[in-house]
Amino acid sequence: MCLITFAYQQHPEYSLIMVANRDEFYARPTLDMHFWKDHPNVLAGKDLQQNGTWLGINKNGKLAAVTNFRDGTSIESNVKSRGALTRRFLTKETPAKTYLQELATDSSPYGGFNLLLGDTTGLYYCSNKGAPSERIAPGVYGLSNAYLDSSWPKVDAAKQGLVELIKRELSIESLANLLHSKHQAADKDLPNTGISYEWEKQLSACFINIPSYGTRATTVLLQKNSGETQIAEFRFNPSGKVSEERFTLLMKPIG
Repeated sequence: MCLITFAYQQHPEYSLIMVANRDEFYARPTLDMHFWKDHPNVLAGKDLQQNGTWLGINKNGKLAAVTNFRDGTSIESNVKSRGALTRRFLTKETPAKTYLQELATDSSPYGGFNLLLGDTTGLYYCSNKGAPSERIAPGVYGLSNAYLDSSWPKVDAAKQGLVELIKRELSIESLANLLHSKHQAADKDLPNTGISYEWEKQLSACFINIPSYGTRATTVLLQKNSGETQIAEFRFNPSGKVSEERFTLLMKPIG
């Protein structure tokens, strides 16, 4: 997952509004969002290479999403999959606060990550790249491959677009389109994450579409104050949109 924007307790009807793009190599095997057979309360996609997920919810009121922390100057080897972090949270009964405490003392070598967790007590953020764990206050946020709310062009654009949508009538379609811009940032505004200029430029778009790598899914989540939750997944390959699926379920409200 490489770009997420969300509004927490910023709308009179929807306590949580989230839109997220998953960017990945097209060749990496994946299962679309579904209720997992071994954990029927969990609704998420699945990475078949490591059996984790990039974003998911469960009916007991949990949400988890992860992005990688991009640092081209650091060589990571023999690290555990970031998707294991989300899978473990969604499939266990551990509350978010306790889970964060466990992660703080976990010496397992994970790849650089940003982790969003939600349960009935609130929304939380943590990273293994130096940012302190925190409970997220009501507001509008953006997250890509640096710390929460780092001012990257696509993060700022996504947040501003969400603020504007909240003022109008929300829909699954309008929220999905929010992250479908292929506009690339000006050279002077590109972040410096230690990778080549060519990659930095191509990855600066909200929606990425290059021959071997790109945005493979856009996920939209709308949760009402009552806990009624709509979630939709739009799927893409190098040629464009290939399918979509929508779910509506009643779960314990996050926060």
